[in-house]
Amino acid sequence: MARRRVVTGVLVVLASSSAMVSTRADDMEASVALMAKIGYSSSPSFSPDGGRLAFVSNISGVPQVWTVSSEGGWPTQVTAFDDPVGTVEWSPDGQWLALSVAPGGGMNAQVYLARPDGTGLKRITAGGKENNRLDGWSRDGRLLALGSNRENASSIDAYLFDVASGSTTLAVKNGGVGGLTDLSRDGRRGVVFRVKSRGDSDLYLVDLAAGGGETLLTPHEGPGSFDGGTFSPDGATVYLGSDKDRDLQAFARVRLGANGTPVPIEVVASRDGAELSAYAVSEDGKIAALVWNIAGRSEMALLDLATSKLTPVPNLPGEIVGGVTFSKDAGLIAMTASGAAAPPDIWILHRASGRFTRVTESPHAGVDLDALARPELVRFPAHDGLELTGWLYRPRGAGAPGPLVLSFHGGPEGQERPSFNSTYQALVSRGIAVLAPNVRGSSGFGKKFVNLDNGSLRADGVRDIKSCADYAVRAGVANPRRIGIMGGSYGGYMVMAGLTRYPEIFAAGADLFGVVNFETFFAHTEPWMAAISTIEYGDPVTQKQMLRDLSPIHAIDKVVAPTIVLHGANDTNVPVVEAEQVVENLKKRGIPVQYVLFPDEGHGFRKTPNRIRSTVSIVRWFEKYLTGGQDPSQKS
Repeated sequence: MARRRVVTGVLVVLASSSAMVSTRADDMEASVALMAKIGYSSSPSFSPDGGRLAFVSNISGVPQVWTVSSEGGWPTQVTAFDDPVGTVEWSPDGQWLALSVAPGGGMNAQVYLARPDGTGLKRITAGGKENNRLDGWSRDGRLLALGSNRENASSIDAYLFDVASGSTTLAVKNGGVGGLTDLSRDGRRGVVFRVKSRGDSDLYLVDLAAGGGETLLTPHEGPGSFDGGTFSPDGATVYLGSDKDRDLQAFARVRLGANGTPVPIEVVASRDGAELSAYAVSEDGKIAALVWNIAGRSEMALLDLATSKLTPVPNLPGEIVGGVTFSKDAGLIAMTASGAAAPPDIWILHRASGRFTRVTESPHAGVDLDALARPELVRFPAHDGLELTGWLYRPRGAGAPGPLVLSFHGGPEGQERPSFNSTYQALVSRGIAVLAPNVRGSSGFGKKFVNLDNGSLRADGVRDIKSCADYAVRAGVANPRRIGIMGGSYGGYMVMAGLTRYPEIFAAGADLFGVVNFETFFAHTEPWMAAISTIEYGDPVTQKQMLRDLSPIHAIDKVVAPTIVLHGANDTNVPVVEAEQVVENLKKRGIPVQYVLFPDEGHGFRKTPNRIRSTVSIVRWFEKYLTGGQDPSQKS
């Protein structure tokens, strides 16, 4: 009897312990899920009278189109697709909303029109596997510019859809990736943006009324980035972002002669130590709103286009602003504002008073935004002395070195900025620090920096991984035995490169839809993506051995860290074959691996249930392998 009581007591203790573990796991999943449920609003577009805004928000669980009064208030849902909406634009005549929808979250976006009340919904692209883009309306609302690879899989050509007739005509063959960025008021001319290769683009003036004759607006030697392309009201000037003959992009213009002959690019406004990240020109052509990127944070100014006088806009409502657009009378400027502790929302600047008002308030049920981590901008040297930067998120009250995850952005020309990231915040809430670096090849730091990882130079970008880990240890932030690595898209490549090149550094990894094998990437990605990626990565025909040497799959037998792999089944940018190679190899070798496949997503996860699953899976993985599965609050 006594022995039975002892055994029963042990069983009670075990049951209680199991219940405690389960409760902690449930608490973790619940708290992390709340973080992943935080909503966002973006893509603001004014009605012609400025009284309402159309925008995209995921507050229904899937990004859809909504409208709301410019003074704020309860929004009206316009669309209810099962698939995510990307962008929306209100027609200048007020009759239609144009929107892009991604079937299954994939790259084969389709363009629709709907009345502002949601009625009259119709698809104006053909459907199927073609990739389509929404480029924007003509000033009178008669034409809608589209991009599509319907005729050539390796080329995004420019098309014009006539709303009255319902017909679509080919406007410009691009022979690569490109699109119409603006149409002149008389409809006779267009500006075409065209990518020669990643990191090198051009703008062309196209005579739409005379058979599509082209004039290069941006002649340059070597790499160059030219963004935008906006006509003045009289059609005699094209405004653009330009880094011609300079390292950092500035706001510029090209004046046109009577016959359309361009004069050389003229810089209108620039900032020392900052790149132009966005601009908008008012309908009357008198004012431009300029947004500057300063190491990741935004600053804004209004430029008088007649006098070139700049007026700073103080007290921006977020660390990052974008999607800037004027109302037709230029009295209001809408934008998306966000920050590390603030999800994206729509704000309006009232020009007359300089006052900002908030139009949307994305839900954050159960999450105190004021308690979220705000990152510190840190600087440190790479192996060759090049200065790198990063955003360091630390748990509140962190003292001694602890678990840390290095997170690498995609692109590779992307930039890590202090934007809202539910996965970072969820990790920090569980006692795990995050260092999100901008290694060489990142944008936002000038033309030279963004091209430092092209081709064979990628090996230096991979070496930056170790420099980031070394800094985190040297700064007393990371316990060298508890460092993880994660990233999506090209960031996923960096994950697998880090796990194969520096297996001794990392205790766990999370590969989100990453490239692992350049041979299979080039063979299976979208043809237009492959065509513009040969300078960035290497030519799969002439540089096959180099690409093989840079592909982590050929060194994957060196991976010893437990790795979680997450991928969308409909991803045609980085096809799912990349994930399958990693999972199959690690399974064969007995390395702990978890494969999370999302059947209704493409390149990234946009549906709320999938974002919850992704975030919970990643946090659980790192908590298991970086903290031993122990509640961080109980760790010494």
